[in-house]
Amino acid sequence: MSKRLRVSWHRYHRLIEKLALVVYGSNWRFDQIVCVARGGMRIGDVLSRIYDLPLATLAAQSYRTDGGTVQSELMIAEHMSTTVPRLGEHVLVVDDMVDSGVTLKKITETIPQHYPCIKEIKTAVLWWKACSVIAPDYWVEYLPANPWICQPFEVYDTLNITQLQAHYEKQSRPE
Repeated sequence: MSKRLRVSWHRYHRLIEKLALVVYGSNWRFDQIVCVARGGMRIGDVLSRIYDLPLATLAAQSYRTDGGTVQSELMIAEHMSTTVPRLGEHVLVVDDMVDSGVTLKKITETIPQHYPCIKEIKTAVLWWKACSVIAPDYWVEYLPANPWICQPFEVYDTLNITQLQAHYEKQSRPE
């Protein structure tokens, strides 16, 4: 792995908007968005609002230890969470990045088995790393150097509730 890519909240939100435009520019029409939790949740939420389409959530996790920096065994939830009675036929699966590609590959292979109503799946991510075993259908940035991406919400990976409470108690004390 090479250097780190630090991403601010502002840049993160601009990347999501650019992803919406990339997908739109393809003229592919879809009727359902599935976000991969946790990395794709914010992206899925924004795209769901922009496109005014239903959002489903599929939990998957492989980076669990050391503040989410060490990859472990891939775990994918057996069911999706959604408020619509039936998933759409043309599904856009969104995540923050395709790193090794293992998660996105496994999800795109397994969800049609669990949801036979799906006729077509395409994938969209903010970052596509060169080391991935699959290529996403849509992306904003291709990263040939494979940096560790430091996303703005990662501060919460190592912050526990006791530390947060202490921080706010310190701020509320009179000087």
